[in-house]
Amino acid sequence: MISNIVFYLSLIISLGIGVLYFRDLGDVSQMVVKVKRDNMLRFIRHEYKLIGTALAALAVMVFVHLAFDAGPGWLCWTALALGLFLIAFPYVWVHVGLRNQKSNAQFYSIDEAREFVSPTSPVLVIESGGQARAFPDAQIMRPHLAGNDEGLDGHNVIMTYCAMANLGIGYTPEVEGQALDLEVMAQHGNNLILRDNRTGEPIQQIYGFREADGTRTESGAACPLKPSLAMKPWPTFRMTFRGFRKAYPDGQVFLNKPSGNPLLFLFDAFTEKLFSAEIGRQHREAAPIMDNMSRHDDRLENKTYVWGIDIGDDAVCWTDDFVIEQGNIFNAQVGGRPVVIAWHPRYESLGAWFNDTGAPVTQIDFFGETPAGKLQRVDTLKPGLFWHVWAEFFPHTDINRMSKMARAA
Repeated sequence: MISNIVFYLSLIISLGIGVLYFRDLGDVSQMVVKVKRDNMLRFIRHEYKLIGTALAALAVMVFVHLAFDAGPGWLCWTALALGLFLIAFPYVWVHVGLRNQKSNAQFYSIDEAREFVSPTSPVLVIESGGQARAFPDAQIMRPHLAGNDEGLDGHNVIMTYCAMANLGIGYTPEVEGQALDLEVMAQHGNNLILRDNRTGEPIQQIYGFREADGTRTESGAACPLKPSLAMKPWPTFRMTFRGFRKAYPDGQVFLNKPSGNPLLFLFDAFTEKLFSAEIGRQHREAAPIMDNMSRHDDRLENKTYVWGIDIGDDAVCWTDDFVIEQGNIFNAQVGGRPVVIAWHPRYESLGAWFNDTGAPVTQIDFFGETPAGKLQRVDTLKPGLFWHVWAEFFPHTDINRMSKMARAA
């Protein structure tokens, strides 16, 4: 009697945790199930404890069946196979399929990259001291994180990328001088969720701080309890590969070349095709392919590309066609700070700079040079992400804002 109770209780615990694990972190499950963010965060925080409990329960179930003949054999072995699948699939998907390159990324010269990147391919760029790195969307799509111990001009910077959001942000993976151990875990709201393995805390890519270090503002957006609790963003901008070649002829390009391990090679080839097909749909179709959004904002069409800036409690985004309609340059204010927004046709790039000249800027080149001196790129710019993702995380956002002086002109 007791052995049967233990058998069925262990079966329920193991399969129950397995189903939740598959649902919350299995990724493909979100094609058909709308996963709650709180449930996902719970599993991210307690992943190893929960799957350890599930595996222990499976072992107990098998033990009492073999030792005390508890439960029917067909049920025991079926539950064991199902339980192992429900645990193994999301674990392998997350920890092997989504393995990142935050410390071992390989960068190549422009000449070497030409074989893998076409001239009009979009690339994300970070730059320091004249050293520039380009991250083609197609190359960083699956590893999600790319950086190495060499750093960028001596700075510890990695590129984080979410294909679902079409969003790349360079970050220094540190908080208050302590290094973070980042791992790719999931997506919610069509935006990447990372985990700091040192604390077990989730990090929403678009925000850049650990969940436990955040709070909500009156406008509904999240922010860190204090600025030092957020990872430092690095000015990140978009351009075409041919634009990058013109601007930075000595620049480096990230390439995600196939693994030399035959098993990983085959596994990566499969996941690459799956990623490419689904991300292609994300760009083509109006609705999110994984609709775990909490709100809908019809001020712009879902898949409109926007360039967003958030400073303090203020958030503004612009569309590239609006910038071009303003003569490729205009002035605005975000969070009380003057900024210049400009499109540079030669380099096929839209950028934003902090304007500390004390007057409106009417001329600025791609590198930030103006008649009044060189300006610094806005480090909180989110370049070319989907509108529906920006609006999900910054619901109070303004659109296509210009300063009063710019409007009058």
